[in-house]
Amino acid sequence: MQTRALPRAMRAWVVPSERGTRPRLRSVSRDVPRPGARDVLLRTVVCGVCRTDLHLADHDLVPRRPHTVPGHELVGTVVERGPGAERFEVGERMGVAWLRGTCGRCRMCRFGRENLCRDATFTGWDADGGFAEYAVAPEAFGYRLPDVFPDVEAAPLLCSGIIGYRALKRAHVPAGGRLGLYGFGASAHLTAQLAIAQGVEVHVLTRDEDARRLALELGAASAGGARETPPVALDAAILFAPVGDLVPVAMASLDQGGTLAVAGIHLSEIPTLDYQRDLFRERTLTSVTANTRADGEEFLRLAAALGVRPRVTTYPLREADLALDDLAGDRVTGAAVLVADP
Repeated sequence: MQTRALPRAMRAWVVPSERGTRPRLRSVSRDVPRPGARDVLLRTVVCGVCRTDLHLADHDLVPRRPHTVPGHELVGTVVERGPGAERFEVGERMGVAWLRGTCGRCRMCRFGRENLCRDATFTGWDADGGFAEYAVAPEAFGYRLPDVFPDVEAAPLLCSGIIGYRALKRAHVPAGGRLGLYGFGASAHLTAQLAIAQGVEVHVLTRDEDARRLALELGAASAGGARETPPVALDAAILFAPVGDLVPVAMASLDQGGTLAVAGIHLSEIPTLDYQRDLFRERTLTSVTANTRADGEEFLRLAAALGVRPRVTTYPLREADLALDDLAGDRVTGAAVLVADP
């Protein structure tokens, strides 16, 4: 397929080197990157704004390289293929997610647990992501996106959706069981839809009144404040809010045998837990670490089949700093998505 000539330069947003810098991101001019072996070059169409991007910009998640371009919910069009890249055609839509590469040789990779690879690399952390007009990505970690999702709805699925799906699996909610969701942002509102579609009774606990209204609109059985006691004992819970002192609150809401899964990559300090009160009777506290490509493929199929639909607020790519500020200020209901100029 013939494509128009690529520009030499592009606009991109980068994470400042110093913690506490305002604005949270800097707009810069960069050379358009070129794909290496088995990589593709994408023209950004949209890119979701994830709370991990906020943690990175605020240095809660320590940057691994200077002036990294964040963004790991990228939907783009392939405009160039590097040597050996054959999986995606030029002109094809491709999704880029958080997990960018693994060694493929360690015990975790061999066991099918590539999310725990010690040498894993991540989009927008180890390499530049989608808060730019163009981005390079390894084709082996790209996703074909179900046609039912337009670009702006597909973007949040690539991290918020996938991580929520893995958290749901890690929470081990029984069929027809009761699930509590603490925090109700981009990931939780997708996880709730998936769980409800599979017959789970969902109870949402969040400080945001607009988020509580959205939860009830999506079919949650109840929606209360983050520190309130749900109306029933929970079989499982997922903590999406990066607030460590909600851990004992959520643990106290679990029925015996229940599991609390902590979904975030960053969490503030957890208070001391009491064994008898919080963990005895086979209650479990577990974390969620990234995802496997299999998680991503499974979730995208389920989301399409079960009618999961993200609620999105769009921003022009040139207003990425505003989107992060709104996310930090709890002014985004659902998911935020950056839209590049045509």
